[in-house]
Amino acid sequence: MFDDLRTISLLDWLENDLLMIVDSCQLASSDASFRRYFRIKTPEGSFVVMDAPPDKENTENFIRVAELLAQIKVNVPIIFQQNTVEGFLLLEDFGSQCFLDQLTLENATALYSSAFDALLLMQSQTSTEHCDLPAYNEALLQRELGIFEEWFLHECLDTPIPAEIWAHLSEVLINSALDQPRVCVHRDYHSRNLMFLTDDSPGIIDFQDAVIGPITYDLVSLLRDCYISWSPELIERWRNDYYQRLVGLDLIAVSPEQFKRWFDLMGLQRHLKAIGIFSRLHLRDGKSTYLNDIPRTLTYVLAVCADYPELSAFSDFLQEQVVPVHETFRQSHSL
Repeated sequence: MFDDLRTISLLDWLENDLLMIVDSCQLASSDASFRRYFRIKTPEGSFVVMDAPPDKENTENFIRVAELLAQIKVNVPIIFQQNTVEGFLLLEDFGSQCFLDQLTLENATALYSSAFDALLLMQSQTSTEHCDLPAYNEALLQRELGIFEEWFLHECLDTPIPAEIWAHLSEVLINSALDQPRVCVHRDYHSRNLMFLTDDSPGIIDFQDAVIGPITYDLVSLLRDCYISWSPELIERWRNDYYQRLVGLDLIAVSPEQFKRWFDLMGLQRHLKAIGIFSRLHLRDGKSTYLNDIPRTLTYVLAVCADYPELSAFSDFLQEQVVPVHETFRQSHSL
């Protein structure tokens, strides 16, 4: 058991308010936010309890999006009980095996096929007008890019970017994002948030920040995952197959080349944000293991920049100033 005040309050809610018999309580995971998840064993079976401090997290977002996705038959955990005042939710237990634990070159296409099916449901069945999700607008895109500039370039590396290069990069990425058809965006659709299940896999978690935004966002999150990488040939094949499904449902009406550009530039925006978040987790929150995910993510950034001439100034800045400083930083942190 645990002796911190949040966990004591959580167990008090389970045992005294819900009258549950808790045989064991173990930390199941903690993510990049302030949330924690506990797995409890009871005579009725296993459950997961979310601990989301109300001053830092919003359980109501999780509840609202869970209801939205469940209505369109996306497999999200059932919410059995909720305590929004204290920030506790009693959830269905999807187990401890996520896609990242299972993925191999041999089974990736089969596993991703189920992830594509679930993603297509979210994108095709969610009403963008009536779902009450916030818009992934210019202000939010700009704020997310700012995380890279502030936490990675300034705080981690002390390597400021020239204003004109940053302004041009932001304009290219934001315009590309806003040009795309708008759909439901999970916003963190990757191998750690897709749970491997015996039935109705994947179980989808960590969806509370969903928005209405660009159609390529979740696809590039999945295929250019910050935690596992695939060959360009495989990514191209998967992307093209999904493109054909979107065309078949009249969700897009652009050329494969335009779709690839949207995909690449959306991935670049996401990966810059991720690098900034990994840096912030290290500096602000003491979660330094995320630094190990920066090299893979930065590799994605460099590859995309090399493919687009309009990003040549940013590419040169990365190659000449950021990469050498980051390598020194990695060595000093024994990564």
